[in-house]
Amino acid sequence: MEDNEILVHACCGPCSTSSIERLLSEGWKPVLYFSNSNIFPESEADRRYEALLQVAQTYDLDVIRETYEHAPWLEAVAGFEAEKEGGQRCARCFAYNLKQASQKAEELGFSHFCTTLTVSRFKNSKLIFKVGEQFPHFEPIDFKKKGGFDRSIVLSKELNLYRQHYCGCEFSM
Repeated sequence: MEDNEILVHACCGPCSTSSIERLLSEGWKPVLYFSNSNIFPESEADRRYEALLQVAQTYDLDVIRETYEHAPWLEAVAGFEAEKEGGQRCARCFAYNLKQASQKAEELGFSHFCTTLTVSRFKNSKLIFKVGEQFPHFEPIDFKKKGGFDRSIVLSKELNLYRQHYCGCEFSM
């Protein structure tokens, strides 16, 4: 594996657009990783995955899809269902998804991994970085910087991507 290859935990197509564009401009070789058992219902996860495939095709990138298993994710956030958006439930969700990405990076021999979650203006990048730093090879890239969120909206419209209206879990609907 080359040192500039990076496994990118991708939450959806729209968030991936400007994140991929930035990674490519900085010399990274991204491989997209869709591991989002937090998304509910499963049909919503499928819609987001289809949008990610559109993005991957645009940039000629590989995509790895993890098996959807919502029950273990529910166990990971148990007791925090009523937390407000951005609270401890979200921190546990970030940890769940980043742990899976870290394990997949390790399994496949990647020296780096990151997440597109930081592009959203609705996500606390500092919290994501705090959670991510506990995992080996995590790259704390804030895709919100350099106009990333606004660029993701432009690119999503250009590609006519499905854009969701909630974070993903049933507690954020």
